[in-house]
Amino acid sequence: MSGQGSSLVYHWYVVVLLMLAQTISFIDRMILGLLVGPVRSAFDISDTQFSLLAGMAFAVFYAFMGLPLARIADRYSRKTLITVGILFWSAMTSLCGLASSYATLFLARIGVGVGEASLSPAAYSMITDSFPKKLLGRALSIYTLGIAIGSGLAYLIGGRVVAYVSKMGVVDLPILGVIQGWQLTFLIVSLPGLILAGFFYLSVNEPKRRGIIGEGTSIPPSEIIAFIKQRWRAIVLHILGMSIFVMVVFSLNMWGPTYLIRTFAYTPPEAGLIMGLILAVGAGLGLLVGGYLGDRWLAAGHYDSYSRVILFSMAGTLPFTVALGMGLSAPLAIACLAVATFFSGFQGGIAGGLLQLMTPNQMRGQIVALYFLTANLIGFGLGPTVLAACTDYIFKDDAAIGKSIALSAAILIPLAAAIMIASLKHVRIAVRDMVLDDPSISELR
Repeated sequence: MSGQGSSLVYHWYVVVLLMLAQTISFIDRMILGLLVGPVRSAFDISDTQFSLLAGMAFAVFYAFMGLPLARIADRYSRKTLITVGILFWSAMTSLCGLASSYATLFLARIGVGVGEASLSPAAYSMITDSFPKKLLGRALSIYTLGIAIGSGLAYLIGGRVVAYVSKMGVVDLPILGVIQGWQLTFLIVSLPGLILAGFFYLSVNEPKRRGIIGEGTSIPPSEIIAFIKQRWRAIVLHILGMSIFVMVVFSLNMWGPTYLIRTFAYTPPEAGLIMGLILAVGAGLGLLVGGYLGDRWLAAGHYDSYSRVILFSMAGTLPFTVALGMGLSAPLAIACLAVATFFSGFQGGIAGGLLQLMTPNQMRGQIVALYFLTANLIGFGLGPTVLAACTDYIFKDDAAIGKSIALSAAILIPLAAAIMIASLKHVRIAVRDMVLDDPSISELR
């Protein structure tokens, strides 16, 4: 094997490790959602208090800690940051299992969010420096595949683990003493991350930074702000359009099982199995197809290729989400959910990848962290709530959740597409300029 080929194999190996880290992070993130009953019972809390554990405690700190951690990723060792991040969120997941009160569980969930915020900005930057741009979309999509796999496994395997340990009642462990079965769940799911952190640190090297502007690796925040202002029609419009689209994607993923339960009387385990398979297979395939198309069109000289694929993703998602409000039979509804999830997955890797193509090396982690901040606050924070508000205040019927999905998609996806279309010209200019300025991506000239 040639040196170049051997190097590329190694870089794909790193992507697989990063994908595994992403998978583990999503299992640790979502496992709490399977423990509603025992956690509420253990601490005598309400649904609202539980929702704060599942949502706010994690999402707000995950979103806002991304920026300072991304600045570290742009200046120092990304390999070390990722290793420390994996260790930290895995340790915090363990502490969730040792929590003795609502307050300590809340603090541990904050810790999980802070630790996981270190992963994507550093991972995106490492992958961008490791691959020729003609392969970047595929590499980032495989990394992002961890989201689909992690979400699917949380439904498919997590439920079985929870069911098993819940039957155990109390467990007497060495050193830790007596704990409840639900607490053991957190301890079990934290172990893979602790193992992966050591393996990652020992087997991965920090890649050489490419596309550096000026001297050194540090850029003051004022220059980053000035760069965003200069390219706002490309950067800001892309982030805004994507965040609105992600409102639909998050809502579909979160409310999909509930739609199946309320509309077709599936049991929660049945709905979890169906949605787990849809996410793991449908969204996973969508990620790979989206990355492949983005790379092919970019290699053909279309500097806005990633934006085009995202618009294709929106166009494919829209009719199948709208169809969910049309009183379908169960098989047709599941098929529409699967196809909508497949198309919605196209954007997963390349949405952040486009920002990498438009941004100098020393800003990449921070710019993509800004995207994750906005997408999480708007997409995760508002998306599911907007859908729930449609059910509660427009249709005023829990059974109308399919109509709520359809209505929110019919409004939000065209709005997101219009914003993305307005950014196309500016995206082409921004990507073209970075290609011409960076000799490491000369293969696109």
